[in-house]
Amino acid sequence: MEPFTPQRVAATIAESIATKQALAEAHSSAILACGALLSEAAINRRLIMFCGNGGSAADSQHLAAELVVRLRGNVERRAIAALALTTDSSVLTAGGNDYGYTNVFKRQVEAFGNPGDVLVAITTSGTSPNVVHAVEEAHNRGVTTIGLLGGSGGVLAELCTTSIVVPSTVTARIQECHILIGHIWCEMIEEAVIAAEQMAD
Repeated sequence: MEPFTPQRVAATIAESIATKQALAEAHSSAILACGALLSEAAINRRLIMFCGNGGSAADSQHLAAELVVRLRGNVERRAIAALALTTDSSVLTAGGNDYGYTNVFKRQVEAFGNPGDVLVAITTSGTSPNVVHAVEEAHNRGVTTIGLLGGSGGVLAELCTTSIVVPSTVTARIQECHILIGHIWCEMIEEAVIAAEQMAD
């Protein structure tokens, strides 16, 4: 493996840019459609849930925080109901101990999910068993599911109500696109909530 040099750093940045360009060309309309689903849920004060493992767990927490608090410091709006299913260590460890790790997100969807809510399932492979089980439980409960995926999309590409499959097999590049997509969605949701409340006044 060659050592890092300025040229290698530049090549990595170029690879990231190329992945985002491919994403924009292939999936801009789908990203918009998913953002509209999330915006509708937020306008109707429904719960938006996120789940994933590892870096996708971090993305879940990041995006939930953007909605509960705010994305942009110069934009004031009401708090938006969002929950990362990755954060409660007592729930995760009790669930893993009593029902197995593959059910730690499923159990929370059972507890919190209701018709009209949305679950964003984040996984770079589209095959994480605990995320798959969460999506299956969401469907049982009438919860809309959005897959934020990569590679081939795995089983979740077809299982989710709708999904975005980042056109890359490199985990880091997929994750970089996931947080970009998430930020676009958060911006869309903020503007939709503000517009809806202005119309209601």
